[in-house]
Amino acid sequence: MASAREMRLRIKSVKNISQVTRALETVSASKVRKAINAVTATRAYATKAWQVLKHVAEQPGRDALHPLLATRDSVNNTLVVVVTGDRGLAGAYNSNAIRFTAQRFDPNPAPVNYIAVGRKGRDLLIRRRKRVIADFSNLPPAPTFVDVSAIGRLAVDEFLKGNVDEVYLVYTDFINMGRQVATVKKLLPLELGGEGRVEEYEHKSANGPAAAYEYEPDQREILDEIIPRFTALQVYQAILESQASEHAARMIAMRNATDNAKELVGALQLAYNKVRQQAITNDILDIVGGAEALAAK
Repeated sequence: MASAREMRLRIKSVKNISQVTRALETVSASKVRKAINAVTATRAYATKAWQVLKHVAEQPGRDALHPLLATRDSVNNTLVVVVTGDRGLAGAYNSNAIRFTAQRFDPNPAPVNYIAVGRKGRDLLIRRRKRVIADFSNLPPAPTFVDVSAIGRLAVDEFLKGNVDEVYLVYTDFINMGRQVATVKKLLPLELGGEGRVEEYEHKSANGPAAAYEYEPDQREILDEIIPRFTALQVYQAILESQASEHAARMIAMRNATDNAKELVGALQLAYNKVRQQAITNDILDIVGGAEALAAK
């Protein structure tokens, strides 16, 4: 059994750790509120942009409308944009996103290239020997559309150059403080069906076929502008959803760590009291034994 001094040092160490985890929980609680506000502020616009893209994809002759809507005859290469965090201490947030990605794309018949958004995800993908063609780490705590537009532009360029035939986006959807769900969305080419939570954004037309758009001044010019921009907007919204999920996961993880530290301190304090009580008892027995020995002389 450890000595009383060793147990005092251990109790002090656990208390210091609990103070750190409590501070991290407070910081994460502050960040998650800001992240939720950012997600809420942009979610309606991103949803409407997605509905517009879906409606455009429903137009007659979609393959001729724009190259980003054209479905390739065969898929020779796939590109996946994976959004994770730059830091740990967020429970299973990062590992869940990578595990979900592996379950979804490891059986993929075509070779898969990855764009890693977040240092943790990049390291985990490299550890799994995946081909990471680009890395976007250390994004600002509150990124703007300009900060992340390069990610969407890179995905669009890879598709237009013919380097990849389809592009997917993997991120963690923020449902509430206690629930975050890893999600996959097919970005390019745009499909009417979709996967995962895409169904929530699916355009529901009224009775009969969807009405066709009339474009002013020029159809190609407008689509050249809105389709890449709205595609990049989906990446931006996914990053905001992932950041809110990461802060929520870290806050919950730090709260659990603080509670566990409190329980451990209680158990250590009880063990320390027993050791100290035993030491005092031994001292009393020594004194009594010594007194009896002196009295016998």
